[in-house]
Amino acid sequence: MTEHKKFEEVTISSELIFKGKIISLQVDQVKLPNGGTASREIVKHPGAVAVIALLGDRMIVVEQYRKPLEKSQVEIPAGKLDSGEEPLRAALRELEEETGYRTDNIRLVSSFSTSPGFADEIIHLYIAEDLVKGTANPDEDEFLDCEAITLEQAQQYMREGRISDAKTIMAVYAWQLYKLTGQI
Repeated sequence: MTEHKKFEEVTISSELIFKGKIISLQVDQVKLPNGGTASREIVKHPGAVAVIALLGDRMIVVEQYRKPLEKSQVEIPAGKLDSGEEPLRAALRELEEETGYRTDNIRLVSSFSTSPGFADEIIHLYIAEDLVKGTANPDEDEFLDCEAITLEQAQQYMREGRISDAKTIMAVYAWQLYKLTGQI
């Protein structure tokens, strides 16, 4: 992948403001392309994976409460990368932990930035087929329901706001494209 650095902002200094279990926040002073300076607040994140898990004509989703939104959300299986973990391994781990499903038929669809204006998080989106049911084993602080939904249900959930996160909306449109063309 070629890095484009048009309008690059060069870091002059960086100050760590907060370091948590999942994210940290830093404030960077940067030199702008015109010679001026500016302050940038940056959320650092280890990255994440998400899986479009297809079971015949249905997609596996999980519903869980999202505290920042103060509501339950229907989402595709997903989770953060552990330190040093390869995205493919993390995708297989998250799929099994959250849904109980395993597969050997998984491939990368795309890797994308979630909020490049203030965060460095990259989500690696995979598609998985030929699923084999096992036993889910969610994290101890993770409470979720797993369900297999049709494309029409996914679209209805989007209209109702039950699906409203970017990765799952992207997954629904990728799934629709896959159903129409056989490709993503």
